[in-house]
Amino acid sequence: MSKLFQARFATTVNDTHCLPATPLPEVAFAGRSNAGKSSAINVLCNQKRLAFASKTPGRTQHINYFGLFSKDDLLAYLVDLPGYGYAAVNHETKYHWNSLLSDYLQERQQLVGMILIVDSRRGLTDLDAQMIQWFVPTGKPIHVLLSKCDKLNKSECKHALEAVQKQLQQYDPLLPNGNGESKQLTAQLFSSTKRIGLEEADNLIIKWLFESEPHDEEISQ
Repeated sequence: MSKLFQARFATTVNDTHCLPATPLPEVAFAGRSNAGKSSAINVLCNQKRLAFASKTPGRTQHINYFGLFSKDDLLAYLVDLPGYGYAAVNHETKYHWNSLLSDYLQERQQLVGMILIVDSRRGLTDLDAQMIQWFVPTGKPIHVLLSKCDKLNKSECKHALEAVQKQLQQYDPLLPNGNGESKQLTAQLFSSTKRIGLEEADNLIIKWLFESEPHDEEISQ
């Protein structure tokens, strides 16, 4: 059984000053409001409503923390970031989300990697690119889940994956010591409804959380 199956809701915050002051590793999930981020979290954690998958894009307006437990011991966090790109959100809210996302991605020391959910039918958008540009300079890995791949045929899936992999290569120079051969920027096909790519994504997240360098002391916010 995957360690992700033990996820439970922990807390929700609307300001980086309220983030948990623990040294525990975190993996963040980011993506456009309609890319299937909540569905991806739910299926990876084998739960139906851990992350709220609303029919109204833009519903997630805070940073939501889900704790991974071994019995009663809290081991790590999955972090659901606010969805972005929803046109009906007012300018003030968009500005707050942008500030919240950029500060968290660039400054959160406990963050060990980002899972970026991208609709396979659309590929990387300008807003997805902005998320990558914020995070790449940290040197931490980004893994793109090309969601809803069950909507594409085999040839379209192959083309979508190759296109995103090629796009990711342009961000290698932004990595610390980037040399165009980095394995920090990766992508895979994924479908929550057909359960495609679950094992690959699960293995990667577990590796990030539990095989990374341990924290010797508490990290401040």
